[in-house]
Amino acid sequence: MRKMKITALLLVAATLNIPLAVNAQEHPNLIMTKAGVQKVRSNLGSVPLFDASVQSVKKEVDAEIALGIDTPIPKDFSGGYTHQRHKLNFLTAQKAGALYQILQDDKYAKYIKDMLFQYEAMYKDLPVHPQERSYARGKLFWQCLNDSNWLVYMSQAYDAIYDTLSVQERDKLENNLFRPFADFISIENPQFYNRVHNHSTWGNAAVGMIALVMDDKELLDRALYGIEDDGLEIGGRDNDGGFIKVAGQKAGFLANLEDPFSPDGYYTEGPYYQRYAMYPFLIFGLAMNNVKPEMKVFSHKNNVLLKGVDALLNLTDADGEFFPLNDGQKGMSYYTPALVTAVDIAYQYGDQNPQLLSIAEKQNEVLLDQSGLAVAIGIRDGKAKPFVKKSINLSDGQDGDQGGVAVLRYGNEDLTLVFKYAAQGLSHGHYDKLSFSLYEQGDEVVQDYGLARFVNIGQKGGGNYLKENKTWAKTTIAHNTLSINEEMHFGGKYEIASEHHSDLYFYDASKDDVQVVSAIETNAYPGTQMHRTMAMIKSEGFEKPFLLDIMKVNSNSKNQYDFPFYFMGQVLSDNFEYNSPTSLAPLGKDNGYQHLYLEGKGRPSSDTTQFSWLGDGKYYTLTSATQKSDELLLTRLGANDPEFNLRRDAALMIRRKGSANTTFASVIEPHGSYSPVSELSVNSDSSIAQLTVVHDDDKYTAVSIKDVKGQTSLFIVANEGASMSKKHTLKIDGKSYNWTGPYHYTGG
Repeated sequence: MRKMKITALLLVAATLNIPLAVNAQEHPNLIMTKAGVQKVRSNLGSVPLFDASVQSVKKEVDAEIALGIDTPIPKDFSGGYTHQRHKLNFLTAQKAGALYQILQDDKYAKYIKDMLFQYEAMYKDLPVHPQERSYARGKLFWQCLNDSNWLVYMSQAYDAIYDTLSVQERDKLENNLFRPFADFISIENPQFYNRVHNHSTWGNAAVGMIALVMDDKELLDRALYGIEDDGLEIGGRDNDGGFIKVAGQKAGFLANLEDPFSPDGYYTEGPYYQRYAMYPFLIFGLAMNNVKPEMKVFSHKNNVLLKGVDALLNLTDADGEFFPLNDGQKGMSYYTPALVTAVDIAYQYGDQNPQLLSIAEKQNEVLLDQSGLAVAIGIRDGKAKPFVKKSINLSDGQDGDQGGVAVLRYGNEDLTLVFKYAAQGLSHGHYDKLSFSLYEQGDEVVQDYGLARFVNIGQKGGGNYLKENKTWAKTTIAHNTLSINEEMHFGGKYEIASEHHSDLYFYDASKDDVQVVSAIETNAYPGTQMHRTMAMIKSEGFEKPFLLDIMKVNSNSKNQYDFPFYFMGQVLSDNFEYNSPTSLAPLGKDNGYQHLYLEGKGRPSSDTTQFSWLGDGKYYTLTSATQKSDELLLTRLGANDPEFNLRRDAALMIRRKGSANTTFASVIEPHGSYSPVSELSVNSDSSIAQLTVVHDDDKYTAVSIKDVKGQTSLFIVANEGASMSKKHTLKIDGKSYNWTGPYHYTGG
């Protein structure tokens, strides 16, 4: 009798289109919760940043509602109309869901409902996307990755209006749209879904998010643990050359949470892709925290997700832009919406670090949920403290034993060194062991090229990666590190590179005047060891801190060594003569050399070579200890680039031929300033008179720096044994030096 009453009630509800909850869960429950929504509503009008964020989102969504809903048949790459339209749809729907819950205005629920049913009507007959470039084509978008984006956001929109829909309407959406959608990006595309990669993180989160809304255990297990029998062969490759499946590989969200993150929160693909992956990591993590708190996702791997937010913020320059390690687009910063999400969630569900509030103040927007409210209240109540970025050494690898990235900072980011001695970084990694970039107050001094891609600009390869990403951006010569015999590290072979990493020799940022990082690479070139030591030094004889760079090379054969510095600015002066060709020719035939024009060629005039440039109103001088037989090459990017896909960046390259064991020593010295307004030039000349390698053997390398006033400073690095407690004695020119630890510095 009871069963008959329930059945009759369901029939009446369906006939009259009355919402009737048969799911035991409350909605919303993913990102917003019933209790959270009530708290948000009760604080409206009293929290300025939150109120401003609501009004900004409302203006944006209302404008989209006024335009009407368009769900075009997909045809374009990223950057084209259909791609951008479907992307804007899911972004707008998610925001409309938040507005519906906060403002209780039915127009937002109707907008989402109408949009979802338009997608439901088209999806069941929708073929795969017509563009065939991707290894995993989507339906709405050219790749499953973007389809997963759609489902992550649409899950939130669906959750927000769940209780406004009838059982019949939910069944129609879930059976005709959401479950088929989840099956397509997972079971039908295991090569996309069942791997360790930022792509799969989005796929796992998408399936998991909709599973939580629908209370579907099978889908949730698929999201967390992957597909058990995926039918994939070991060794398959994606479009970037990365492995799809490797032996013993686990899959699913938890595997993606384990493998790519180091214990320090560094994500092996680099900050650009960590930024991209942090949204699904954190948004699905929050959903799990709300719906399945017993899983303790936020505390998984010793709170690695929340550590990841801190790591990301520390991998930015003074302007908040991420260092472009591996495939990274310059200009991407913590102002991106993904980092608004990261900062708000990390504040609310971490230890409520008041330094995060200062980042949120700069972002000037918050999420429209309880975490955004908490951040806005903290700012309103004056709890914000400056986010102080200090020197940091972030390990790479699941267990933190695959190299890493060190960032040395002096003062308030007056000088910042980024030193990469990490693992390959999956398919988005570059072949650049022991490379570096240098910044002064957010301005690039010596640059990393980043990726070769115009993201979402259709005129440039459909907004996707360009072929020059492989022929230039990933190559060794494109970076500030050593190239041997015009070959790439590991021969440019991903399967070899992915097996190796550089090793930290030592890192010491404990002193105010000298900070040092040193690492060793033994696998990039067979039979050759590269040992690079970089020291940021503030000496009394210099206006600003400077960077000392020592690259010691030991090889069992004689080689050609190329050592480039990709400086940013206008060439001012040099102390060597060179010839400029009347017509330009490429420097080489492949491995990136084919893209470099040779604009000048000369030889050192003395054992101390100097080269100065002006960049962003500041002067810089590169001083190098050189040999008479060295060649000094002035290069510029742009050869074999008929479509002008590459920037026309310049470099000074030191070429040393016929050497086996050798050492490169250089100082990059910031000094002075120039104002185009006052036209005042201050301290435009280098303070260095001579740079000399005064001792170099298997045990020790010592570099002497003599300034223009005649004062001499000395830096010694112990090449064997990096113990901080080991005592050393070395005699140079009759004078004994005694110290404890892996290096010694005496100022002028």
